[in-house]
Amino acid sequence: MTVTILPTGISPADVLAVARGTAKIVLDPAAVDAMAASRSIVDDIEAAGRPVYGVSTGFGALANTFVVPERRAELQHALIRSHAAGVGAPMPREVVRAMMLLRVRSLALGRSGVRPLVAEALVDLLNHDVTPWVPEHGSLGASGDLAPLAHCALVLLGEGWVLGPDGERVPAGDSLRRAGLAPIGLAAKEGLALINGTDGMLAMLLLAIHDAAHLFTMADVTAALAIEAMLGSERPFLPELHAIRPHPGQGVSAANIHRLLQDSRVMDSHRDDLAHAVQDAYSMRCAPQVAGAARDTLEFVRTVAGRELASVVDNPVVLPDGRVESTGNFHGAPLGFAADFLAIAAAEVGAIAERRVDRLLDVTRSRDLPAFLSPDAGVNSGLMIAQYTAAGIVAENRRLAAPASVDSLPTSGMQEDHVSMGWAATKKLRTVLDNLTSLLAVELLAGVRGLQLRAPLTPSPAGRAAIAALGGVAGEPGPDVFLAPVMEAARAVVASPDLRAAIEQEIGPLG
Repeated sequence: MTVTILPTGISPADVLAVARGTAKIVLDPAAVDAMAASRSIVDDIEAAGRPVYGVSTGFGALANTFVVPERRAELQHALIRSHAAGVGAPMPREVVRAMMLLRVRSLALGRSGVRPLVAEALVDLLNHDVTPWVPEHGSLGASGDLAPLAHCALVLLGEGWVLGPDGERVPAGDSLRRAGLAPIGLAAKEGLALINGTDGMLAMLLLAIHDAAHLFTMADVTAALAIEAMLGSERPFLPELHAIRPHPGQGVSAANIHRLLQDSRVMDSHRDDLAHAVQDAYSMRCAPQVAGAARDTLEFVRTVAGRELASVVDNPVVLPDGRVESTGNFHGAPLGFAADFLAIAAAEVGAIAERRVDRLLDVTRSRDLPAFLSPDAGVNSGLMIAQYTAAGIVAENRRLAAPASVDSLPTSGMQEDHVSMGWAATKKLRTVLDNLTSLLAVELLAGVRGLQLRAPLTPSPAGRAAIAALGGVAGEPGPDVFLAPVMEAARAVVASPDLRAAIEQEIGPLG
């Protein structure tokens, strides 16, 4: 697959193809022309000797310091070295690759005043699988993701570090030589153009959007399995009950759960039982209301990310009429707010799933299932501690759901006196989603165990597919086993598209 960088931008699918796949990148000739036209304006400013921020002055609180022409290339290199000041563990390869691609996209819009060779050098790194070592701490989300992007730009100069094949830290110069690449030198404006923008937080947000969309559908699947195993009712999910509260996501989740509960001998076994509970608990009955609200939050976040993907976030920007204007478009507030909102939604999807797990394991509420889903409870503990793990993760997600975007701290001698913390918001969002994967894995395992214990009643197609997906490692209910590998296998099933595909083959597409 090839991703072509146009002067009009790229798509979220392009970002995923480069970040997580093996797609190669090419610059469209029109993008090269747009960058060349933008660069000619900067060259004219240089020739005229006008003081322009980022071209002939210092940065941040040093914006009023004039830099003589013969030191302007030095200024750009010094900027990259000084701003590559991050610390901590390296960011994942997929985040760094997405961030680099988005920086190429930004430059290719033709508003940054860089020579095409700068964008081409970033493309070469991506196409040769040279991934800069970008520490996790350093960005405040304004003026964009300065430190993380500086660590990427430093590799273009043949300096800094890259990720080795086993995640180790390797000198950038050695990696460039092995890839047959040469360092580049920077001209006026180019160092600033490489680091000023929201590319890191947007990269993480786009990856999170993709992951959240999958997990929210899987949350409907695991909810349906738990409801089926607990002999819950399908009636709260009837479409007419959601048409009268027309939140779009709620309707989609309700429709999913209702369809997932059909063709089940387990559900048939109690449908006409007059002694059965008139109303199920909230964690069962209100599953679409919570998961649906999360889906609607995701749509808002997707809209924000789509706008940002079409935006010029550099500073200063080079306008086609020859002006170079300072902007605040690098401020990550839109992305920080969106990431915090989605983290809250994802945390609640996980929290309600844990409540269903607790009901499944509690002999007083699970409708005749054995305690902790163990056929021999007492000597055996079944899934007792799996629920402890889930409870601990829910507690962590609640802490992570506290918004990062309200936690501004002033920097740069009070010149940058309000920052977005968008990097922190998107980074912790990814942690919340990883935690949600674990929570849904516990619910998947509990739902499968519950349905197995309803034998000889045949479960729904979704239940049969889930049992088949976990059967090889989970086995049948019986004596306790080493549970951690089973939970890891359940995590892999939740994260993979395979179980959803198997279910959809039987019942049609899920929303």
